[in-house]
Amino acid sequence: MSGFAVRGWCPDAWRPMVAGDGLLVRVKPRLGRIDQAQMQGLAEAAVAHGNGLIDLTSRGNLQLRGVSEAAWPALLERLIALELVDADPVRELRRTLLVAPDWAPGDDTHRIACDLLARIDELPALPGKVGLVIDAGDAPILSGAPGDFRIERSIAGTLILRLEEQATGTPIATGDEAAALLRITRWFVETGGVAAGRMARHAAPLPDWAACQIAPAAPRPRVQPGTHPLGSVLGAPFGQLRADVLGDLAGQGVAAVRVTPWRLLLAEGAAVTHPALTSDAADRLLDVDACFGAPACPQASIETRRLARRLAPLVSGRLHVSGCAKGCARAQPSDVTVTGRAGRHDLAFNARADAPALHAGLDADALLSLFGTD
Repeated sequence: MSGFAVRGWCPDAWRPMVAGDGLLVRVKPRLGRIDQAQMQGLAEAAVAHGNGLIDLTSRGNLQLRGVSEAAWPALLERLIALELVDADPVRELRRTLLVAPDWAPGDDTHRIACDLLARIDELPALPGKVGLVIDAGDAPILSGAPGDFRIERSIAGTLILRLEEQATGTPIATGDEAAALLRITRWFVETGGVAAGRMARHAAPLPDWAACQIAPAAPRPRVQPGTHPLGSVLGAPFGQLRADVLGDLAGQGVAAVRVTPWRLLLAEGAAVTHPALTSDAADRLLDVDACFGAPACPQASIETRRLARRLAPLVSGRLHVSGCAKGCARAQPSDVTVTGRAGRHDLAFNARADAPALHAGLDADALLSLFGTD
């Protein structure tokens, strides 16, 4: 798989990334929504061309695992036919759009997202990790999700454009939101943002028209497992599910699923459950981040998810178990962070995966003993 061995970008369907179990192929559903026919088709494609495992990403996308280099062309063709991937690789690359998952047809979130998608060819070439967020409900729901340029509701009830790491935003007239996003991304590129990589690292002064003036509204709670006005919310431990789960949900009458950035699926039109998913908002595994780990990831030096399951009942707060210091499963600090290093375990508190360890070089038993196990 040497043709796909490049690292350091976010993969998509046209540019897979190598992992220990094969290629990662990312699918970015339009508006974060996969209808019933797409659910069934995607499940079949993931089994036929991959290992049948699907990740839910922090950007509201899906990631098919275990795809061989030989199987990738046929998978890509199938995803294009399902209208889950754009036939133009440049346009697909530009679709780095996260949408508030509880949008309704015709509301501001839906309207702005559709406007931007209709003008996606005007979006400049951005670094792979840069993302755009449309969060135009009564109050923001995606405040904790990654995104460099956001449209969201202000404290005054108007819509604002807010940039990553900026506490306030600039007011945007109704109907001008997509144009404002295009304008600010062009400014980002023209002022050296590509070299910076992310808006938070870009030192150029903001243009006068984008001066920060208005605070966003207080965020509203994110959706939780259980019943929802649109149907049901189901959680995927560690953000991973088997492909057959999508097929099962389609068979239960789910009209569509919406992919959230919180490892939750919002199932439209039906009150459903599934044994592989959780409907319990108190399930501890929903507060645990763990990457795929060794041996599937060549960067990881420890197995992660079995350890995370053992630690979860012993830990209060957010737990992150990372196979290496890259911290792919969670970029933010966690209450308890375990990082693999040369086959051993480093432990830190209120820290990222790359932070200095409070306890370093532990084996698994020694790590668990610090939390009261024998």
